[in-house]
Amino acid sequence: MFWPKFLRVVLLPAGLLLLAGFGLGCYYETNDDVVITLLLRGVTAAAPVTDLHLYFHGLAALLATLYTHFPALPWYGLLLYGLLYAAAVLSFAVLDRLLRERLTGGVLVGALVLFYGVAWLEHGLWFNYVRVPILLAGGGLLFAAQRAERQWALLVGLLALVLAWLIRPSAALLGLLAAAPGALWLAKRRGVVLLLAVGLFLGGAQLLLTLTRSPAAATYRRLDVLKSNLNDFYLSRPRPQTAPDRLGLQAVAHWALGDSALVNAALFQRATRFEAGVFAREQAPAKLTALLSQLARDYFPLLLLQLACCLTIFRNPHRYAGRRTFGLVQAGFLLLIFGLGLGLKLPPRIGLPLVGLWVLTNLTYVLRGVRQPLRLTPFSVAAVLLVGGLYGYKTGHRVLVLRREQAQNTAWLRELRQVATQPLWVAAGLESTFKSWSPFAEPAFAPHSVLSLTGWYTLDPSQPGLRQRLTGTRDLPVALRRLAGRADVSWLLTPEVASWLRTYLAVSRTAGQPYLVFTPVGHCPAVPGGQPQPYQVRAERTK
Repeated sequence: MFWPKFLRVVLLPAGLLLLAGFGLGCYYETNDDVVITLLLRGVTAAAPVTDLHLYFHGLAALLATLYTHFPALPWYGLLLYGLLYAAAVLSFAVLDRLLRERLTGGVLVGALVLFYGVAWLEHGLWFNYVRVPILLAGGGLLFAAQRAERQWALLVGLLALVLAWLIRPSAALLGLLAAAPGALWLAKRRGVVLLLAVGLFLGGAQLLLTLTRSPAAATYRRLDVLKSNLNDFYLSRPRPQTAPDRLGLQAVAHWALGDSALVNAALFQRATRFEAGVFAREQAPAKLTALLSQLARDYFPLLLLQLACCLTIFRNPHRYAGRRTFGLVQAGFLLLIFGLGLGLKLPPRIGLPLVGLWVLTNLTYVLRGVRQPLRLTPFSVAAVLLVGGLYGYKTGHRVLVLRREQAQNTAWLRELRQVATQPLWVAAGLESTFKSWSPFAEPAFAPHSVLSLTGWYTLDPSQPGLRQRLTGTRDLPVALRRLAGRADVSWLLTPEVASWLRTYLAVSRTAGQPYLVFTPVGHCPAVPGGQPQPYQVRAERTK
């Protein structure tokens, strides 16, 4: 019994992950992961960043050390894909134990492969680090609850939860919340004790993190939330009353967040506000439409499986106790999904892990205690083949889009490296070229160092130190003026940011300081939309 189970739970997900990676490729969903990697490498900071403040607690120091001593290896991708594989093993172990008495041999393997195809394939294909803590926390909790009488299983589950929390505490909490009903159904009273112990442990860890957070990290966290409310979630609306506030909100719109004198908490308090009526009329309907479209387009196989579970319970009420609780759990998941989609947002890196854990949780209710073999009818087989074919077609189309986007971005970055040959880049919009990069083929900027003017990481506390090392000042406008005209600097800007910089530097100019003139380089190839191009920047005493 050991070896068949080992093959299904340990080797099968490894083979599927490798097969999908080599056959379809691996692509980053957003630019976040490349940005984090560049911070860890010290490319966009004065030195390798060992504390990312909001995430990768403790792990950032490990990754930065590995990059310092072995820079040729993609440590970030290796670590996170390793943890993604660990989460898959935990989930496969839970599902295998639920199914192995109801399905035999090849049918059981086929069910696990099908589950991977519709609930896990995207995680490795369209990767983002946020997927890992949600899946690791949820899978670890279900694994521990299913084997609550075994101490080693509790330790494995606790280790998974701790790693998830270290990567991103809020994402780990979401995974725990999604898996909590399943843990209670699997372990019953022991599940209550398990959830209380986990809650106390992670609550203590969060309290310790809060109490030891530096003032710079606290400011970073607060501004990260405020800019997200405006740029990402559309909860706040710009309402500037003065010219400086208009300039500051333009900076936020361009993600130029590095000047703390311009972009700070006071700016958001003065010049932005939440207007419930406007949100209900304008944002809520658009968000609801996008959410419903996303659920139907991207998660239809899992939603159909949810429907099958509900129909099974409805048609066999005598087999399932606590059906009212099951209904309340479904209502809770719907409230969570629609609350995230309407109040914040539900991108794929959160949507599929959440829906996948919802399915796994429901399967623990439907399959626990049911010993009868599952029967496959011709209709069910045809339905599975039809749904699988449609999802396969959708996935194939996504792969083509991602390959094209990756090729375009890598080609454009290659063009920039040929034109911008200086060891220091001052860049705005460079992060737009990072989307769809492979986790195992990180952008090679060496020997370049990059001072970024746009992107969420311009809020990172490491950025003033980079300006200090490069120019001798932490003040952003002064640093830019000192860099203008230096022979060792290449400027890569989008036209929109270059236009804003002219205004920003003119307003911040004091007597005796030069004006900066931004001129696009004429021999630059055609510029893809929203991506940077080389500029010549020179200082002039008169304008």
